Amino acid sequence: MATTSRRSLHALLGGGAVADLVLWRRRNVSAAAVAGATAVWFLFERAGYSFPSVMANALLLLVAILFFWAKSASLLNRPLPPLPKLEVSDVVVEKAADRALVWINKVLAVGHDIAIKRDRSVFIKVILILWVVSYIGMLFNFLTLIYIVPPLYEKYQDQVDEKIGMAHSVLSRHLDTIISKTGESTKQKKTE
Repeated sequence: MATTSRRSLHALLGGGAVADLVLWRRRNVSAAAVAGATAVWFLFERAGYSFPSVMANALLLLVAILFFWAKSASLLNRPLPPLPKLEVSDVVVEKAADRALVWINKVLAVGHDIAIKRDRSVFIKVILILWVVSYIGMLFNFLTLIYIVPPLYEKYQDQVDEKIGMAHSVLSRHLDTIISKTGESTKQKKTE
């Protein structure tokens, strides 16, 4: 059972060299990638840059280079910059839209259950999940989570799945108790 889950995690991450890198299957390459990314992150943090500003500046530089290259090529009778046809195929857009549609509909269904149906169990589950994500986010930097979680999950997948299953059953029992008590109190108020 553990082998099939591990294969699915590897396949979920792309199944190739990127998955091997993220799951630390090639330790030297993964360590070099982490060290390089950490060094770049440290340099940018020391310089006061954030990721969006670095990306914006890099794109600005690229656009300026392409513009001046094209202008100088026409003035000097040189060939234009060798750019491939910059176009996204309809198939790729349709696949992305189909996948996004499924996730958006699930989120909207949860919102509908909370707002219209007034489903307390869904509301409490969403609140608990968001609180746990927020708490974990407070404890770790996003890059740290990216570095640590995939290889640890792959290594201890059986134990993690077992503990999450136990936590789910305990939380479900407590949730059912809370909902049954709040449901009884609202029914009593309505009959009075």
